[in-house]
Amino acid sequence: MGIRPGPVDWPSAPREFGDMRAIRLHRRGGTEQLVLDDAAAPRAGRGEVLIDVRAAGVTPSELGWAPTWTTKDGGPRALPVIPGHEFSGIVRAVGPGVTDLSPGDAVYGMNDWFRDGAQAERCVARALDVAAKPRSVDHATAAVTPISALTAWQGLVDRARLEPGERVLVHGGAGAVGSFAVQIARLCGAHVSATVSAHNAALVRRLGADVTVDHRTTRFEEVVREVDVVLDTVGGETLERSWRVLRPGGRLVTVAASAEQTTDARVRDAFFIVQASRAQLANVARLIDAGDLRALVGAVYDLADARSAYESRPANGKNVIAIGA
Repeated sequence: MGIRPGPVDWPSAPREFGDMRAIRLHRRGGTEQLVLDDAAAPRAGRGEVLIDVRAAGVTPSELGWAPTWTTKDGGPRALPVIPGHEFSGIVRAVGPGVTDLSPGDAVYGMNDWFRDGAQAERCVARALDVAAKPRSVDHATAAVTPISALTAWQGLVDRARLEPGERVLVHGGAGAVGSFAVQIARLCGAHVSATVSAHNAALVRRLGADVTVDHRTTRFEEVVREVDVVLDTVGGETLERSWRVLRPGGRLVTVAASAEQTTDARVRDAFFIVQASRAQLANVARLIDAGDLRALVGAVYDLADARSAYESRPANGKNVIAIGA
């Protein structure tokens, strides 16, 4: 796990009773628009839970996602918005209709892309979108898991229908999604190749890769051929070159942001956005507790230093913001 940098003294309005601290975006832009604010604490509606957030994952590309700024109907979202849509924490209260979770439960999960996220002292999520936190890891490690692990699972298992003995190429094998994809592909019994930086090659081989390719010195298509599945987390030229390494009938899956607005039907069919799933979160937690899956944490930041959490690129895995006690 990385270090915890010291907080930055951002301007913030005086606290009032009932308020919570939150990172908010008051206007479109990049990390310069992230502001530490006091905000009204949310309430759990029907089918929802209110979470005392202990840690929240950081996905820098989120600042450019359509759901950060628009409603499901395509209109502008009301500002300000709270980013960060994966978390680990403690159930504080349950809304009407929730009978399988109780205050005090340790949970992790995701919340709606089109609503306020989890980079705050409290957040709301659908009860169906959270599961019991893995017991064997801390909140920071649990918080970087939901989006990345479910993306890898849904890409390889649900969409690509990966079978034992098949050959898989994972782009970005040391990244947040890629590191889980390498491990899940190994658990599925696949032969795994992964593109990495040289300094991450040994780590990714320990995670389960049979072959690692240094993307800075070697063109992957010169080393890896006739694969059954490509899982792309990079996009751009890497995605375009990946079609060449597929065997006839091979499948390509991409989660790269560059593919979201494509007009290429082949790329559009290969692209998907992860969806929350309690059943899959529960399965991932079991695999973590059994020692079969490992989440990579970049650095741990305080809520007051959220800008650095977004701006610094972790050597592997994902940065996380620690919030609660």
